[in-house]
Amino acid sequence: MDVHYPAVYEPQEPSGFFVRFIDLPEAVTQGEDLDACAFNGAEVLSLVLEEHVESGRDIPAPTQGFRDAHYLAPDAKVQAALLVRLARGERSLAELARALDTSWPAAKRLEDPRHWPSLKQLDKAAAALGKRLVLAFE
Repeated sequence: MDVHYPAVYEPQEPSGFFVRFIDLPEAVTQGEDLDACAFNGAEVLSLVLEEHVESGRDIPAPTQGFRDAHYLAPDAKVQAALLVRLARGERSLAELARALDTSWPAAKRLEDPRHWPSLKQLDKAAAALGKRLVLAFE
C-alpha cells in the first residue's frame, strides 16, 4: 500500500510555486523553492488526511502515474493510521481488537493520526491483517 499523493507545483509570479494535490482539492499550499514545496506539501497533506480520518470521511486512494507530479507522503503518524485503516478494509475494529488480543480502544488508537504506535504494535497489526510491516527512509 502506498500513501504518496501526487502534488502539482505551479510556478507563480514573481517567484515561488503554488502546490495543489490531485486527490485532495482542499490541500493547497505554496513554497519559494522545491524543498519548501515538498516540506509545506507534506505538512498540509498530513493535516488534511488527519481531518479525513478523525471526521470519518472517505480517504481517496492516491492517483498513480500522474504526469509531472511530485509524490509526497504525510508524516509517520498519519501514514501509520492510514495504513492500518486501509489494511483493515471492511473488517470492524472489534475484529481487529480480537485478532490482536487487545481492547477495542487500543485497536482504535492504531487508526488515530495523533497517536504514535510502536513498531511492535504496527507489526502485530500488520500480521493480524495478513500484511507485512515494511519500513523505509526517504
